[in-house]
Amino acid sequence: MANAFVAPPPPLKDELDIVIPTIRNLDFLEMWRPFFEPYHLIIVQDGDPSKTIKVPSGFDYELYNRNDINKILGPRSSCISFKDSACRCFGYMVSKKKYIFTIDDDCFVANDPSGKAVNALQQHIKNLLCPSTPLFFNTLYDPFREGADFVRGYPFSLREGVPTAISHGLWLNIPDYDAPTQLVKPLERNTRYVDTVLTIPKGTLFPMCGMNLAFDRDLIGPAMYFGLMGDGQPIGRYDDMWAGWCCKVICDHLGLGIKTGLPYIYHSKASNPFVNLRKEYKGIFWQEDIIPFFQSLTLPKEATTVQKCYIELSKQVKEKLSKIDPYFDKLADAMVTWIEAWDELNPQGPSQANGKA
Repeated sequence: MANAFVAPPPPLKDELDIVIPTIRNLDFLEMWRPFFEPYHLIIVQDGDPSKTIKVPSGFDYELYNRNDINKILGPRSSCISFKDSACRCFGYMVSKKKYIFTIDDDCFVANDPSGKAVNALQQHIKNLLCPSTPLFFNTLYDPFREGADFVRGYPFSLREGVPTAISHGLWLNIPDYDAPTQLVKPLERNTRYVDTVLTIPKGTLFPMCGMNLAFDRDLIGPAMYFGLMGDGQPIGRYDDMWAGWCCKVICDHLGLGIKTGLPYIYHSKASNPFVNLRKEYKGIFWQEDIIPFFQSLTLPKEATTVQKCYIELSKQVKEKLSKIDPYFDKLADAMVTWIEAWDELNPQGPSQANGKA
């Protein structure tokens, strides 16, 4: 009798957590079941902690609400945003896995141009497990993809690449626009599926979106802080942007890479542009000073770990951005609190001694 076929185990099954921030029942997981069910979920419930969030049966998960956050972090819980999806970064902190994939609860499975369902998690894992090339741009994009390679003229000394810290995925249907762009293009939808992955070059910033994102927690986790946003703060919808800017300058300093492009998810609903404008209003002005700050920022050679880089970054935020608004003083203090809380919950993790100057 022939041996029964045994399917290979899902990639990184015991090394990856899926982090989901939410205020509602997670019915959207049914669509993702074929891809997510083998993995452990960390659900961070925002808003009213007395509300019961329902999770479809069959998923392995832990759920944290605001009461749990306050209990676990004590006074340091002030660094975790309230009534904002930035609360998701608490899930990064309590995870004990090497990799994190985070997704919003209004993101569904996309189909590629052939009609096949896109396994976003599998593509993120591919991105994270092969090197990045931030030091020299390859005109065939990712040289490590099947069917591609380094082109003529690419220095052989740089072809080894660097470790990939972040995989940034994209979205079909509702684009990730700011409120002014939403208002002038209310009916615009992204239908263009570009079959490409590329490394963001060293020295180049990018707008990071947190709705379809994966990262190597050991390499960059302590910098993946989504800031102080939402309730009680003068700004929202810049949480993932802030984390992206911080992570990019730290990755550049430590010799790490960030990939963007595939995988796509289907972003199902547009948020209210008028509500978004109220949240983004100050940020739209502030970013004109924030971006030059990050573009000119340098980190000292002594900053050889993500934590050391992040503490140095917080000092420079306080020194150079607080003149814009007192909020940045508060944010710089929260960045330090975040690192203290991270190190308390992860006292001897690999992230304590990663990277190279």
